[in-house]
Amino acid sequence: MAKKRQNDTEAKGVEPEVETVSEPEVERASEAEVKTASEAEDAAEETSVEEDAEEVIKSPEELMEEKVKQAEAKASENYDRLLRATAEFDNYKKRSAREFQDAKKYANEAFIKQLLPVIDNLERAVESTGGSGDDAGQGVIEGVKMTLTEIFKVFDKFHLKPLESEGKPFDPNFHQAVVQEETNLVPENTVVKEMLKGYLLHDRLIRPAMVVVSKAAAQSAGENEEAEAE
Repeated sequence: MAKKRQNDTEAKGVEPEVETVSEPEVERASEAEVKTASEAEDAAEETSVEEDAEEVIKSPEELMEEKVKQAEAKASENYDRLLRATAEFDNYKKRSAREFQDAKKYANEAFIKQLLPVIDNLERAVESTGGSGDDAGQGVIEGVKMTLTEIFKVFDKFHLKPLESEGKPFDPNFHQAVVQEETNLVPENTVVKEMLKGYLLHDRLIRPAMVVVSKAAAQSAGENEEAEAE
């Protein structure tokens, strides 16, 4: 009968009716599909987690072995730290002991440096007389010499010694050249005169000696001719 109705409709030239779906029904269908896909993903994740959990499960022996390895690694790290701390502390003790000894050894350095100009003036006073003068003047000079002698005895007790420079090769570590003097009497770069004494406190130079240093004298024309003739 439906076929007859369709045939009648076609015979009459009328298009057949098409069933339409409303928008709410489309949205519900989409939501259902999304929900189904989400549930499938959640199920897959749960399955993966269960499989990972099965793999993570280890025997007590394996767990104990891992804990032992972790403890050994931690103990080794702590031992290395202890060694470094011990070495640093030993270095600190040695450095502190050395600094204490140096401070004790050179404790009088500043005082001695201030006293040296006084010694220089006393020595200049003795040298300026040149052995001349009356008896009273000679008595004063002798008194100054005796004073210098006693002062140098005290210096010696505190390990302060003057540098012996005259007649020795020039050493920039201990000498300060004031001027050069031409001479052929001594080798070149030899200390020919000491202008100001240098001093050593133990093994430390607290004042360099100010000296006159020799240099080769220029040859005259006659000497050059003689040298060429030879």
